[in-house]
Amino acid sequence: MDFILNKIDKRLDNHRSLDQHVNDLKRKLTELNGVKEDTDSRMNAELQPRKKLKTEFQIWLENVERINGEVQNLNERIGESSTLTRGFHADDVLKRTREVEELIQQGKFQEGLVVDNPQWIGQVLSTTTLSGEGANACVEKIWQCLMDDEVGKIGVWGMGGVGKTSIVKLINNQLLKEMGKFDVVIWTTVSKEMSIAKLQKDIASQIKVTFCGDECETRRAGMLLEALSRKRRPVFILDDLWQEVSLEKVGIPEPSVGNKLVLTTRSFDVCRKMGCRAIKVKPLVEEEAWKLFSEKVGRDILNVPGVEPIAKKIAKRCAGLPLGVITVASCMKGIDDLSEWRNALKELSEHKQSVNELEDEVFQQLRFSYDRLNDLKLQRCFLSCALYPEDWRIKERELVKLWIAEGLVEEMDSRQAEFDKGHAIINRLKNNCLLEDFSELVKKYRLISDMAYNKRGVKMHGHTRYMACNKRRVKMHDLTRDMALHIKSTKPRFLVKAGMGLREPPNVQEWSEDLEKVSLMRNRMLEVLYPLEMSPPKCPMLTTLLLADCGIKGIPEGFFNHMDGLKILNLSGNPIKSLPNSISNLKNLTELLLAFCKKLDDVPFLSKLRVLKELDLQGTKIKEVPHGLENLLSLKYLNLEHSIIHEIPNGILSKLSCLQYLNVIGTLISGKDVGELKKLEMIKGRFYDFRDLSMYLQACHDGEEPRKYIIHVGKRQSPVSIATKSIKLRDCNISNQIMLPRDIEELYVRNCTFCCHENYPLFSRFVLTSLNTFSSLTSLEIRDVKNMKKLFSPNCMPLKLEVLKISLCVQLEEIIALDFESNERGRATMEFCLLKLKELVLECLPELKSICKVDAVVVCESLKWIDVRDCRKLKRLPFSLPQIRSSSPLSFSIYVTPEEWWKSVEWDDYHAQSLLEPFVTFLST
Repeated sequence: MDFILNKIDKRLDNHRSLDQHVNDLKRKLTELNGVKEDTDSRMNAELQPRKKLKTEFQIWLENVERINGEVQNLNERIGESSTLTRGFHADDVLKRTREVEELIQQGKFQEGLVVDNPQWIGQVLSTTTLSGEGANACVEKIWQCLMDDEVGKIGVWGMGGVGKTSIVKLINNQLLKEMGKFDVVIWTTVSKEMSIAKLQKDIASQIKVTFCGDECETRRAGMLLEALSRKRRPVFILDDLWQEVSLEKVGIPEPSVGNKLVLTTRSFDVCRKMGCRAIKVKPLVEEEAWKLFSEKVGRDILNVPGVEPIAKKIAKRCAGLPLGVITVASCMKGIDDLSEWRNALKELSEHKQSVNELEDEVFQQLRFSYDRLNDLKLQRCFLSCALYPEDWRIKERELVKLWIAEGLVEEMDSRQAEFDKGHAIINRLKNNCLLEDFSELVKKYRLISDMAYNKRGVKMHGHTRYMACNKRRVKMHDLTRDMALHIKSTKPRFLVKAGMGLREPPNVQEWSEDLEKVSLMRNRMLEVLYPLEMSPPKCPMLTTLLLADCGIKGIPEGFFNHMDGLKILNLSGNPIKSLPNSISNLKNLTELLLAFCKKLDDVPFLSKLRVLKELDLQGTKIKEVPHGLENLLSLKYLNLEHSIIHEIPNGILSKLSCLQYLNVIGTLISGKDVGELKKLEMIKGRFYDFRDLSMYLQACHDGEEPRKYIIHVGKRQSPVSIATKSIKLRDCNISNQIMLPRDIEELYVRNCTFCCHENYPLFSRFVLTSLNTFSSLTSLEIRDVKNMKKLFSPNCMPLKLEVLKISLCVQLEEIIALDFESNERGRATMEFCLLKLKELVLECLPELKSICKVDAVVVCESLKWIDVRDCRKLKRLPFSLPQIRSSSPLSFSIYVTPEEWWKSVEWDDYHAQSLLEPFVTFLST
């Protein structure tokens, strides 16, 4: 009986405390659900393309959902219990409370919620806003088909310029957001001149399949099919398909449940033959076309009295094609003269009288845009863009170089001024919608540190220093390119078969006397230029011949005999071993490009090429300076980089007085000769010793220094450099005063011997110095300098330094030291400011005792990277780091060895070591 009574008493006690426990559980559950809401927000932010949720996070979400359900059921059971039995639920309440508390702790996920998804393949594409209800309706139809397991192939068709590609780009990006539906989205642009090999190569690059180069088409297809069969739920998007293509020959699996094919084409027949669900993209209706036209022209122009009625008639003549509307509207933007609007309408009306087909109509709108450039040179610049392969992303700098060589950019005082003019032309063509911008931001990088290990002994990646670089490129819309080639289909005409996968050269009829420009570039299997049975072509009007990357192994001796007007010859990237002597007679040649003809070991006599302005021999096997180089008195550009020419004899370069760009990095040159080139804007070269460097710099001080320079002194070394004003010293004896350029940005000193008094720092008025005391120096690397005990004197400190690396200087004792004439002597305390310093590396400096004297500090408010290895005698880090006391989150990378050094080193800032401790990684020894 007593046992039963005790049980009842315990349950009554549980009953009395149950309400408190239930309230605690409710509060904890509310807190847990709040954490879940926060993680949901984080998930939406972190779950980007190429990412997937961590498994532990998914399990956590499931547990949160489960515990919510269990608590709800528990509350219902408690509500249905009597006063006597309610207490029986106390243990369950406490158990659920503990589970909730554990889930709250687990829900912090400090390392993030997502990881890389190795199965995910795809690329977000740049898009524009769609115009008209029809386009948006097409997007909906395509999406419905993609979600329908019964539809495997979708064909989006319509005339050129109607917006098919823009629609499918939006679909591509939307697919990348639908993480649960498709894992692989492969986009490839097919274009008019379709090539199975090109399609296979494009797809292979996206799924990381590597071809050796000798596989046949069938084997490549098998390799792709095997790799793609391992991918889950792929979507293939083939843009701009002009004819039926065999998926089997390419290696694309036939669409079935889970994988899809989307294509765009101008032909319904292509959709039909490919077995697609066809979706037509129709032109804009009149009201939509007018709305788009108005947006592009601007309401301020349309408000000019009399303009709007004419503008509506012009918009109506654009055939409802977004490309035509945008192109014509862009031409008229900013024009407020009513007479110009009337004239524009008249021109468009006259064009229309000669065309019948709707697509020809938009072709004439593009021609209208071309005509309204109102500048013959500008029009010729535009037409030259069509010399590149279809859908080719043209490097802007390469395009401007072509225009300069063709004489389309007038000659100016400097090369930079000519390039500025060329970029202005590109912007003009972009603004008239004749070129599309395809620039992209990329990162140049270099390795900063070696492999490291964190406190747990886990291997870490080396540090990489990045520098943003904008790769400026443009592209012609295929319809715009077709228009340009149509314009040049009559005398004087273009012959363009660039990037078409040719195996046979153009026939005899195509090498006609009325040719002005020929482009066969990027036909790697071509090998020969014209049929063997044909006599050398007679092309007296030919000015431009672009044959880069054509696989050409040889050129017949008489090939250039009847090309007296040739100005530009580009043979870059061909496996050619020698050139015909007939090149020597091309007296009008202004540009000869032979870059990366890796088997080329000789060139013909150059003396007769008196107007040659650009000669590119980089990456060839030529061992000696070409005969007659000294006679090229018009030469502005000379590139011998990556060549094996050891030295340019004295007296040759000084005769090339027009040189603006000289890249002979790795080849020894005379400082005296280069110093006489007063128009030089860029130099990359190697001097034998400091005497040559001093002679060159003295000449520069007497005149104007180049805007850019990368100069090596001493032993040949890697040309890699991030800065544009750089000097690299290697295997030199450093003695006496050496004056460096006033605007030097990067200095690299390696394997040199310090031959001055040991009390002189390397950087002082007695040794290395500059007129502006290194006011522009941002990067300094000192490696293996012998007999150097001190690095900087205070009055030669480079105050704008961002990167400082010192390694293997086994006798170095001080970094900032007083010399005999220092103005800092006698001061009680000193403060050195390196406010821009971001990276500091001290490696293998066994005698280094101090960074600066005991009562001095170095203020480094930008420092983010510290790497100290094997500097065991260094007992103090005299850094003042204001950033560690900022309210912003700290971001540091610190690598040290050995670990005991870090624990014993003293800091000028008492709190620095403890605040930086979480960022330390100990390197392996």
